[in-house]
Amino acid sequence: MLEAVIIRPHIAVMLNIASLGIGAVTFILALFAFIPFLGWANWFLIPMGLVGLVLGVLSRSTTGRNVNIVVLLICFVRLSMGGGIF
Repeated sequence: MLEAVIIRPHIAVMLNIASLGIGAVTFILALFAFIPFLGWANWFLIPMGLVGLVLGVLSRSTTGRNVNIVVLLICFVRLSMGGGIF
């Protein structure tokens, strides 16, 4: 049977801080990916955002998770605007 994973409070706070940090770095890099012909960079930014999202889900706070969801949405919209390449 599956057992619930218990995360200690100080680790949950560190996971949220790590998630926020990854989300902030990914967002800054996503701004550069908005430059024409640099849309391909989103293919590298989406996995970074997913790692931040996983850390945000594991933490108790929802801030890191929400930041990474917004960053992933921005990357997906930019990819769809450029047809997945540009």
